[in-house]
Amino acid sequence: MLNNAIRLNSTTTNLQVIREFVADNARTAGFGDDVVYKIELAVDEACTNVIKHSYKNDPSKELSVSISWDGKKLTVEITDSGLPFDPAAYHQPDLGAFIKQRKRGGLGLHLIRSLMDEVRYGRNNEKNQIVLIKELKNQ
Repeated sequence: MLNNAIRLNSTTTNLQVIREFVADNARTAGFGDDVVYKIELAVDEACTNVIKHSYKNDPSKELSVSISWDGKKLTVEITDSGLPFDPAAYHQPDLGAFIKQRKRGGLGLHLIRSLMDEVRYGRNNEKNQIVLIKELKNQ
């Protein structure tokens, strides 16, 4: 059983610390490098969204990242007290049109969902919680 957490100021400079924390824990759980990279990328994107959208780049705010491992799946929970996110308002992007128009940004949630086995969002006690789950499969 693995259960670790970190709490950091909401700045992009802390993304490296978060990536290292996630990678170390994912490797400890038994994930191979290619899957570790996918988990890192998904968590990095989710934390970037918190920093930019939930906290509007306010470095005085904090976010927490906790990781648990039950022997079958790795669960990463990202918690912040910023602006709420409405998942019902999110629409899957048309990737063809997106590329054609050469848009930048806006693919984060799509990327996160494609990298993880399960993605959940909730809001409790004025806090946002993003839950990312990756199952350990035959690698």
